[in-house]
Amino acid sequence: MSGDKEIIEAALFASGEPLDVGQIRNLLRGKNVRELLQQLMDEYTARGSPIEIREIEDRFVMQVKPEFAEKVRSLAPKELRSPVLRTLAMIAYHQPLTVAELVDRRGAATYDHVRELEESGFVSATPQGRTRLLQTTARFAEYFNLDAGDPEAIRCKIIELACEQKMGLDKWLGKQGIGVTSMYESLMALSGIEEYELVNPYNPTDEQRDRVQDLGVLVISKGYKERVDEYFDGRIIEVQATTFEDVANSINILAEYGTKRKVKESVEYISGLKDEYVEKANFITAKVAPQTEMVSRIVNELRLGISSDGVKIAPDYGTSGDGNVIGNDADILIPTHKNAEVDVVKRICQRYDAVIEGLKKVKK
Repeated sequence: MSGDKEIIEAALFASGEPLDVGQIRNLLRGKNVRELLQQLMDEYTARGSPIEIREIEDRFVMQVKPEFAEKVRSLAPKELRSPVLRTLAMIAYHQPLTVAELVDRRGAATYDHVRELEESGFVSATPQGRTRLLQTTARFAEYFNLDAGDPEAIRCKIIELACEQKMGLDKWLGKQGIGVTSMYESLMALSGIEEYELVNPYNPTDEQRDRVQDLGVLVISKGYKERVDEYFDGRIIEVQATTFEDVANSINILAEYGTKRKVKESVEYISGLKDEYVEKANFITAKVAPQTEMVSRIVNELRLGISSDGVKIAPDYGTSGDGNVIGNDADILIPTHKNAEVDVVKRICQRYDAVIEGLKKVKK
């Protein structure tokens, strides 16, 4: 028959997770479980085994000793997906950290990550107002062979993990790279953001998708979030640049990644340009009939009068995204897509010039 210590040993091995005395006592009714555990721990120590049994916060776990753990880590089961591991790393490094702060750094997918980490026992969450406060658990320390009460050792482990993954530490702490579509690259300079990557997140190849997934922040056109939500778990920032007000708002949204001085200068510059164009449009008395929502926003910023029988203004793309033909009978066409400037400010100026110059020529 199996001995009591052998049963405890088998239980610890089979569990793979810490067990408390009560769980083990259920297997050995009426036995002095703590005494048997101590005997077993002493035997492992005496024979110099690479495996040890440790007591951590009133629970017992069988694990590989730290000096052997690194040599065999590549063979260990991969319990956490890379995005979840990064979320865990951020919690460990910045703890205590609220869910709200974490979501702001890592994006909406973080909610699922936190749920997975709680279920795995790596993270605990306690209510704090309308959010929850996150911290790593003894299970986290056990998994990485750390002392749960040594925050500095935990931080050092996160740095080590970043090096192992050949990533900059920033990628583990929520300051991952910023990806931006070419359409909004000029917003980076206006916001004082020097380091970023140009990406194609809407219809990416497998290689492009991998690049996007390695980023922490993605700057895309407003209304396109659903296209990237299914595979990108970082923070998505939706921007637009139809009007000068749009550009100023977009710069302010990106301000946390740029510089205060540049943001202030750019917003003042954009405001000045807006005033100049409103003044240019002051002489116009003709009413206009915007053919799309985009054109409506432009003429509203220029403070032009609107009438259903006014001068028809439409974008030059011909067919809308839902297949409707637009602009065939328009009096004025404004440039979009390939016909418009890449720089956001120049693009707006080009469109506003098209409206104003067109109204000078059209009599209505």
